[in-house]
Amino acid sequence: MPDIEGDKPKRQRFKRYPIGFFHIDIAEVQTAEGKLHLFVAIDRTSKLAVTQLVGKADRKTAWEFLEHLQSMNPYQVHTILTDNGIQLAEQPRNRNTAWSRPMRFDMICEAHGIKHRLTKPNHPWTNGQVERMNRTIKEATVKRFHYDSHEQLREVVPSVRTVLGFE
Repeated sequence: MPDIEGDKPKRQRFKRYPIGFFHIDIAEVQTAEGKLHLFVAIDRTSKLAVTQLVGKADRKTAWEFLEHLQSMNPYQVHTILTDNGIQLAEQPRNRNTAWSRPMRFDMICEAHGIKHRLTKPNHPWTNGQVERMNRTIKEATVKRFHYDSHEQLREVVPSVRTVLGFE
């Protein structure tokens, strides 16, 4: 069939991977008490989602979430895809320089045989599965209901994953 000007390019499908390839991201959510940070991981193949709400999103909570992911996951994690956030990765300008230092997140990955991949900086669509999951969770919780406390939201988030079929 001849190319017609204005045709949309064919969309590429995700490369197939065995279960255990997780996309991870952090989203901010609000309650009447203030903000919380929502760590989200979704398996690329099975769509299993693991979440955790924390008060502070820093390097420590990032590696604690990685350990939480491993404890909640019924199968071996072999690859993780994250953005270049300071909680999850050494900043690009510091990589392989005198200022670079090993991060505990990467050390945990290495100790468990997990490959840690990074998205291209400023390209959030590269990690689109977890970005879409963040949006879905927010639409089902903080954008739909008012939460007076962090505890109310903490009680709801696990059931949202179940209702949406991601658990």
